[in-house]
Amino acid sequence: MQEQEKVVLKYCPDYTADVELSLRDGLAEWGGMSEFVKPGQKVLLKVNLLMKKRPEEAVTTHPSVVEAVVHLVQEAGGIPIIGDSPGGPYTLSALQAVYARSGLRDVAERTGALLNEDIGQTTIPYPEGKLVKSLTVTNCALNADVIIPLSKLKTHGMMTFTGAVKILFGVIPGLLKAEYHLKMFKIADFADLLVDIAAWAKPAFSIMDGITAMEGDGPSAGRPRNVGALILSRDPFALDVVAADLIGLKPEKVPTVMAARNRGLISSLEEIRIKGDARSLWRIQDFIIPKAVSTNFLDMVPMPQRAKKFVLNRVRPRPVFDHTSCVGCKDCVNNCPPKALSMNEHQRPVVDLEACIRCFCCQELCPQQAVKIFKPLMGRKLLK
Repeated sequence: MQEQEKVVLKYCPDYTADVELSLRDGLAEWGGMSEFVKPGQKVLLKVNLLMKKRPEEAVTTHPSVVEAVVHLVQEAGGIPIIGDSPGGPYTLSALQAVYARSGLRDVAERTGALLNEDIGQTTIPYPEGKLVKSLTVTNCALNADVIIPLSKLKTHGMMTFTGAVKILFGVIPGLLKAEYHLKMFKIADFADLLVDIAAWAKPAFSIMDGITAMEGDGPSAGRPRNVGALILSRDPFALDVVAADLIGLKPEKVPTVMAARNRGLISSLEEIRIKGDARSLWRIQDFIIPKAVSTNFLDMVPMPQRAKKFVLNRVRPRPVFDHTSCVGCKDCVNNCPPKALSMNEHQRPVVDLEACIRCFCCQELCPQQAVKIFKPLMGRKLLK
């Protein structure tokens, strides 16, 4: 019988607690950071830097967690490099702005860790991929000796849940992520793409910041929610199964977990040995989970494609723009993969539902949280 993969849960009530001690205790289950990082190795700390947000907004990986991991990598003799490709253009100015707002520039100044400022990208063959046979990735990911993702525990309007697997989508540079959304607009296909990327990245170890999580319309417009968890594993798929279960989300409802199951990867609690602090420390009730965006019910109905699309556009979730909160920055228009958005005469966004692929990049990237996901009543009944 194959040995169960290990996931460690550590209770950390808030960011004023000793985060480094909690992570050190968790890593001790594998023998410490030196089991994954050797002296002189370049270690990419792949953080979640979706957009320019302050740490308390629970959109990005908290600097306390990043700083603790930096110390542990340095202690093992590694060279920590903090990096990600946020949403929108992958430019040096955009990176520097996100580093500053998220508190990570301060971490680098305090610790001597490097902030990635290489905005180069490389297209590489990937014949092992199921959905893609080549990938264009950031040079910081390609050139790292070790990749350690530091994800954030969040729900997600499109993918239901975002964690240790989906964070690796950030090795795809800038606006190219939008192209992948456009090509793989079906959720199952996009989940397969995310599994392909995670399999290519081969993270040595994964850590999730679930001290303050995000519930509801994540990954950027949800609500911060204290969970008090640090979650660690060598296997990002196993980590996501445990993290989803912790907030009352059945792993079977997470598209990336199902894509992993189809490949024989870890996808259930029965395959995992949970270590660390007692589960009784967490009493997470009524965590707000977005309804899954599904269209499978129409696949069984014989009707012309145009009629099917007409029905779907009226029952599927869709983005709704609050023009009073909107400041007309055009981030949503500029980053819409299918170019389904335009500005009206008042310089506010409007959507062409016939062109919209429901990737909800507009909601992800809106700095004002002026985009909500509307779920029609008929859709809520049909798209369960």
